[in-house]
Amino acid sequence: MADITHRTVRTNGIHLHLSEAGQGPLVLLLHGWPESGYSWRHQLAALAEAGYHAVAPDVRGYGQSDRPEPVEAYSMKQLLADWVGLLDALGEKTAVVVGHDWGAAMAWTCAALHPDRFRAVVGLSVPYLGRAPLPPTQLFRSMFKDTWVYLLYFQAPGVAEAEFEADVPRTVRTILAGAPGFDSRGLVDPARRKGDGFLTGLDVPDSLPAWLTEADLAHFAKELEHSGFRGGLNRYRNMDRDWEELPELATALIRQPALFLIGEKDPGRGFSPVDPMKALVPGLRDLVVIPGAGHWLQQERPQEVNAALLAFLKSLPA
Repeated sequence: MADITHRTVRTNGIHLHLSEAGQGPLVLLLHGWPESGYSWRHQLAALAEAGYHAVAPDVRGYGQSDRPEPVEAYSMKQLLADWVGLLDALGEKTAVVVGHDWGAAMAWTCAALHPDRFRAVVGLSVPYLGRAPLPPTQLFRSMFKDTWVYLLYFQAPGVAEAEFEADVPRTVRTILAGAPGFDSRGLVDPARRKGDGFLTGLDVPDSLPAWLTEADLAHFAKELEHSGFRGGLNRYRNMDRDWEELPELATALIRQPALFLIGEKDPGRGFSPVDPMKALVPGLRDLVVIPGAGHWLQQERPQEVNAALLAFLKSLPA
């Protein structure tokens, strides 16, 4: 099995921690909330053994990467500059970008706005939906009225941080080990009232799903105890800023080769319909629904994800 190594590089004025393996064409792996580059542990070795240079950064705000304080430091515009700058730091002209959850949103946006640097794209769990007709928080308030919605709960700085950081191991266990994927009551819950939190009413699992070990949970908890939750939550606080700063997404199409993977039981499917993506991604090669899988797709089903990812990569021009 290929060795996974670690280093820190400077890009866009910050330092990013990288987990990487292999040599060859660059494949950039972007994680989502609330994870780290460790979430790609199964893909790093498989990609390296297949002849690729696989790189999984800790996104700014997570793990061992820098954690700028301002909310606006986590805008999509800043994150795109991180990834373009990372290619420069690695001496690469182009990469295939792969993302899960918020990492998928980053990957799609990289491909849409920097097609000269990102020659192909793979999204997991979150489809490409372009630009909303309204600023996202306005759209959510019009859709859900007074219903408790996690995206709006996350908007007030310090509130969700206090809830999650009160007991980080418990938080991580509740979010990652809930089945399937995670408890959908953590997303939208008409039964909750003002003042309720993300974890309100959610059970802390006694046992873990087969794909997740106690050592994995301890690793994620240790990283989040180090970084805190602020950086990751600040990503949600930039949705309206992204809408203002990136109007070009209203017309941007993704013409590069693209692949989309999602778990059959991913509760996010109710939030993000997949069909509209087909018109926005003319380069979409395949849309794969993995039976029985939840949200944490590359960790839950590494064999299926790796097989689909490698088949897609091998189909690309050299």
